[in-house]
Amino acid sequence: MSSENATSSPHDNEASVVFSKDGAIGHILLNRPKALNALDLPMVDAITGKLRAWETDPTVAVVVIEGAGEKAFCAGGDIRGLYDARQRDDEELLDAFYRREYRLNHYIANYPKPYVALMDGITMGGGVGVSVHGRFRVVTERTLFAMPETGIGFFPDVGGGYFLSRCPGEVGMYLGLTGARIKAADCIYAGLATHRTQSENIASLKGELAKISEGGDGFVAVQRILDEHHSDDGVGILGSVRGEVDDLFGSETVSDVFARLDTSPSDFARETAKILRTKSPIAVAVAFDQIRQARDMTLAQDLMMEFRLSQRTVRKPDLFEGVRAVIVDKDHSPRWQHADIGQVDPREVAAYFDLLPEDKELKLQF
Repeated sequence: MSSENATSSPHDNEASVVFSKDGAIGHILLNRPKALNALDLPMVDAITGKLRAWETDPTVAVVVIEGAGEKAFCAGGDIRGLYDARQRDDEELLDAFYRREYRLNHYIANYPKPYVALMDGITMGGGVGVSVHGRFRVVTERTLFAMPETGIGFFPDVGGGYFLSRCPGEVGMYLGLTGARIKAADCIYAGLATHRTQSENIASLKGELAKISEGGDGFVAVQRILDEHHSDDGVGILGSVRGEVDDLFGSETVSDVFARLDTSPSDFARETAKILRTKSPIAVAVAFDQIRQARDMTLAQDLMMEFRLSQRTVRKPDLFEGVRAVIVDKDHSPRWQHADIGQVDPREVAAYFDLLPEDKELKLQF
């Protein structure tokens, strides 16, 4: 394996993302294991630049991205860094991070070469953005997937409206509002992953990918290799509660979701209502409308919408109260702007979706 280059983040002594080549593989290693490989802006920029270089490199037939350490693929974006940016009124970073992260998400979705994400371990938030948009998404027995943003006053971004709205039935709405954590079988069931293998088989899988020859159809070759390594893991939990999820979350208003949860006699509904009421009410309301609207959008349209949401949300109190409670002070007792969903004015939610000034809108060109 030949090393190419790497980029460092201000928090780390070691390179935060490492690029290398191994045969036909262009390899991306997210290398912040102590931070669960959380993404920051230098990492986003470095990955984008390397993907562009590899796009026209004839020696790279397939791109593989994975995380360092045994705990996480990538647990999300560097939320603490964004919290600190808000504290020092760093408007430039609050714009640049989301703008360039969403561009990377879109680029991955349209990458002309096979892109394989090895989602071995915790895969959340921004980590989902650099995996789920790729053509091939491999989960393992160690995968723990979630979009937990409403618990810190944010919304399931990085294209969450697009991919969650395309999960079976109301599964995506359930995952996006509650932040429920799911494992490999449920990732396959929800369409969030394409293949499952054991962690111990990853080295062998990469070894076969490295031998893909130039000139052939790389997508066909990668599909064959991953199919050979795929192992079924049953239906998981989502399949068993799918009917109830569809009934409870199949509404055109978020208030009706809460009403259905509160009137249902089931233990699942009661527990789900309890979980949902720990989340930021405005974030839940925004996320509901985001996922509903994204049903009729392309990924590009969804990301442009989500950029507007991001720029409104990072300037509202709930995100920074949520980060304070979960990451900074760790008291896990956020004091949300609204006491409950009933206090959220639909007009306030609608304002999050308003167009930005033309020069501030997200442009997607790859």
